[in-house]
Amino acid sequence: MPDPTTAPCVLFPELFQKAVQVEFNDEFSSSDGGAILLKAAESKLDLLSHLAGSLGDDRQRGKVRHSLKDLLAQRTYALCCGYADGNDAGKLSTDPIMKLLLDRDPLEGDDLASQPTLSRFENSVGPRELYRMGVALAERVVERHRRRLGQRARLITIDLDPTHDATHGGQQMSLFNGYYKTWCYLPVLGFLTFNDELESYLFTSVLRAGNVQAPLGAAGLLWRIIERLWRSFPRAKIRVRLDGGFAHPELLDFLDGIGVEYVVGMAKNSKLQGFVEPLMDESRALSEETGQTEHVYGECQYQAKRWSCARRVICKAEVTQHLGRAPKDNPRFVITNMKQTPRWLYEKVYCWRGEIENRIKELHLGLEIGRTSCSQFWANQLRVLMTAAAFVLMQELRLWAAKTSVGRAQVFRLREQLIKLAARVVVSTRRIVLHLPASCPSANQWLRIARSLGAAYG
Repeated sequence: MPDPTTAPCVLFPELFQKAVQVEFNDEFSSSDGGAILLKAAESKLDLLSHLAGSLGDDRQRGKVRHSLKDLLAQRTYALCCGYADGNDAGKLSTDPIMKLLLDRDPLEGDDLASQPTLSRFENSVGPRELYRMGVALAERVVERHRRRLGQRARLITIDLDPTHDATHGGQQMSLFNGYYKTWCYLPVLGFLTFNDELESYLFTSVLRAGNVQAPLGAAGLLWRIIERLWRSFPRAKIRVRLDGGFAHPELLDFLDGIGVEYVVGMAKNSKLQGFVEPLMDESRALSEETGQTEHVYGECQYQAKRWSCARRVICKAEVTQHLGRAPKDNPRFVITNMKQTPRWLYEKVYCWRGEIENRIKELHLGLEIGRTSCSQFWANQLRVLMTAAAFVLMQELRLWAAKTSVGRAQVFRLREQLIKLAARVVVSTRRIVLHLPASCPSANQWLRIARSLGAAYG
């Protein structure tokens, strides 16, 4: 197939009143003109320099053309712009906006790294460096919100949630998971929610083998972030919210030992089923009477065989009704050390874990966090971390867009409205001018966000 940048033009002679000619030959334009907002957001967050500072560079200096920070930034900005495939670097290396994001002259500056260079970079990072990068990511997220909220942070909720990342090759540590019925990785993602805000902020992303149990490494992740939160928000209450896969005796003992609030889902068993059965009878009667889904709440003190003590368990006895289906029992259980009523704890605290699922969908659908196709496990962990960094940047952009129509937009809409803007780049002695479309529907929102990030009228 001929290269579209050198092939003859394409003509559509009969579609319109005049013949339409298409040529991919404008070297001074980009399809990502709005991406300079990412650069402005990064200047406020200062994330990429801290991540790059975690990396060691043992390359021969005389042969180095691209710094590690540039390689990391190039890959992260590309992910924000929707280029999850490393092969896209071949074309993007000359893109004027991409060069501008890396502080190069958009027209005369050196080209960015090629796909082979980025691939060598991904495979050169070891586990200690990745650990330091993970710590740096969490540090920058916490510091950002310390500056934003300060003493106004009354409650900080920590969520950990695993997600499955299906694999289709011979990747290291790609193992079969019986629950998901596929070969996969099982990364765990961590989020922080401040007070009663709707947004939950990603602070960690750790790749794990496909057959691990959910609690693996959870205590270490929680302890590091809780220590950091205590230092930055000494007056804030810390709450941990986990799904049923984390209901492990050692993790529960850990949470009791450090004295934080927690709500942890729990799988049903015969003993809990026996306790909830009278509540189920009441819920069935209500559901039969109303023809609607009904639920009744209760609680008990329960101690599993391997637990060190009895704990409070909230029970939801629910009967679900769906059109054309028979009523279905759906009992649920939550372990907690909190004192509020069962209904409030379940509906106002535990159920808000659903918002975390939306953030995870954004990571999968908007940033393709599942692009872990390297054969080396640590290279895939780096990819997951760079995707997390891209998501943190997009969340920062969303913060600055709070008072616009895209203030709650998901990643793909943020990209579509604010980043994917055709731009022609003109460089003069005094300035660089980006000519964006006059008909852009999101121009007003873009300008408002730019001004909030420090832009001024020329």
